[in-house]
Amino acid sequence: MGGRRAAVLGRPIGHSLSPTLHRAAYAALGLGDWTYDAIELDEESFVRWFAELGPEWSGLSLTMPLKRVVVPLLEQVTDRAALVGAVNTVTWSPRGPVGTNTDVHGIVQALRSTGPVSAATACIVGAGATAASAVAALAELGCEHLVVLARSAERAGQPLEVAEKFGLKAEVGALDDWDPVVAADAVVLTLPGEAAGDWAEGLRPHLTGRPAGVLLDVSYHPWPTPAASLWTAAGGVAVGGFEMLLHQAAEQVRLMTGLPAPLEEMRAAGEKALASR
Repeated sequence: MGGRRAAVLGRPIGHSLSPTLHRAAYAALGLGDWTYDAIELDEESFVRWFAELGPEWSGLSLTMPLKRVVVPLLEQVTDRAALVGAVNTVTWSPRGPVGTNTDVHGIVQALRSTGPVSAATACIVGAGATAASAVAALAELGCEHLVVLARSAERAGQPLEVAEKFGLKAEVGALDDWDPVVAADAVVLTLPGEAAGDWAEGLRPHLTGRPAGVLLDVSYHPWPTPAASLWTAAGGVAVGGFEMLLHQAAEQVRLMTGLPAPLEEMRAAGEKALASR
């Protein structure tokens, strides 16, 4: 198993922690001849680049805007990735490239890292690609009733479609609909930094007691985020996006190398990198 290549691709890509995590895994596994790069590509340039890949490639990690663009280029897509409608991992089988979604695994493990999680009722804040993966993760955790908070019902179309595929009862609420947030067993906040901060400020006067469930804020730097600080100050349990990123990357390492991921070595490398930012 020598001279293998892997990379993370998307635009923008400079902020990605994936090279740090994957390289730490290779070092711990003794894969000294494996390389992992960060390559900035948009939709058009990615399609051309992908067509020219050689046999030395073992895996790709995909960020936005490539998680859907890659799907028609693949020989096979796993059932979970097909249901979610997004691929963030590409590996190769004898038949050709295979698309997987490890974001779902990352969200499940991040929530479970806080202890036993009951997610019978859940709330997702935001309606982008991460929200779709969150639906699948919450379904895996036993969700029965889901509320998606979005700027409009039209924006919530994708996560609602995924919820229907998983047989979940789901409804849409406005971003300033606070009751489902404080009452849910699990809340997944998928809004980007500034928008998430504004949302947290809006939540503040409504968080008058201990929230019912655990909060996963998919942002990871800086940590704690405004929402996480508010949540824990009210007595709740919060976990950040680093835990999600770590576990989705560990699953990618397993798929790409065929070896168990060295989770603690990856965690240490990631935490060190974040501390220096």
